[in-house]
Amino acid sequence: MFRYLTKRQWILILLALIFVIAGYFILPVSIPLLLAFFTALFLNPSIRWLQFRFKLNRKISVIIVFVVFLVIISVIGTYSVTRAVTHIVNFAENAPSYVNQINAKLIELETDLDHVTEDLPPEFVKEVKEGIETNLSSFTDFVKDRFQLEKIASAISKVPEYLVSLIVYLLALFMFMLELPRLKANAYNNLTDETAEKVRFMNARLSYVVLGFLKAQFLVSIIIFIVSLIGLLIIAPEFAVIMSIIIWLIDFIPIIGSIVILGPWALYMLITGNVFAGTQLAVLAVILLAIRRTVEPKVMGKHIGLSPLATLIAMYLGLKLIGILGFILGPLVVIAFNSAKEAGIIKWNFKL
Repeated sequence: MFRYLTKRQWILILLALIFVIAGYFILPVSIPLLLAFFTALFLNPSIRWLQFRFKLNRKISVIIVFVVFLVIISVIGTYSVTRAVTHIVNFAENAPSYVNQINAKLIELETDLDHVTEDLPPEFVKEVKEGIETNLSSFTDFVKDRFQLEKIASAISKVPEYLVSLIVYLLALFMFMLELPRLKANAYNNLTDETAEKVRFMNARLSYVVLGFLKAQFLVSIIIFIVSLIGLLIIAPEFAVIMSIIIWLIDFIPIIGSIVILGPWALYMLITGNVFAGTQLAVLAVILLAIRRTVEPKVMGKHIGLSPLATLIAMYLGLKLIGILGFILGPLVVIAFNSAKEAGIIKWNFKL
């Protein structure tokens, strides 16, 4: 198979390998810049719309879109972070009492277990009790270790580092928004007319797929947010808004879903004896899961062009290789590869 490759194809393969190896080491420390670049691509249609609709130059359009984007994320971020930090601190302060409540409930369960297992072999009962006690001890140690105020203070001490990353992200975003046309023109200048045409096709295809996917995911997540808010206003009104926002943000990530939040919450309520609230949370989790699983396959097939299985594999491999960023980049790499095949940039015709 390899002997039929041309010199140009060997060069492309070599460049791709260099790019992958370099990316493996550079990507983890370039997250703010990459997020800025992809955000600029996402906001670019709004900039172009302002340019053509109101006859504005690009600089003015970029400033308007950037300011609106900054206001939106500032309002949402300030509210979310303030409420989240408040709840985390309160939970950390009350963690020992929560653990004691769980211990008390488990002791009650153990007493009930003694009545149920009277006729069972003593060795079996002993093994069950020891397993419960071991798991309970491990859980107690985990909660006390993770939710100490010292640990929270240590996390808060990293805020300046996060602020630097945020400032870099915002500055890079503004510069990318200004420079996107020039970067695009420079990239095409280094290509032949034939290759440039193929890259334009690939770029158009990739942009359509990515933007369509993001729109679809956003619309589905809005439905999830509304259902979550209505359900939590009935179940836990004091946490309804902040938890609905957290569920919305988590659910926007494909595959993971709201069950990551509602599952442990429902389990905690059931263990502490609040069976009614725990059951309601479990039902809400099932409803949200049904909504997501009903719509998600259609979204994946229509807007990405990948099967749910291929998307899951790409996300998992990306997550394992380069962390949370790979969770997003994995499917994008597969989409880019398929688009390059459609454009004729990559030729993958061989049989074993």
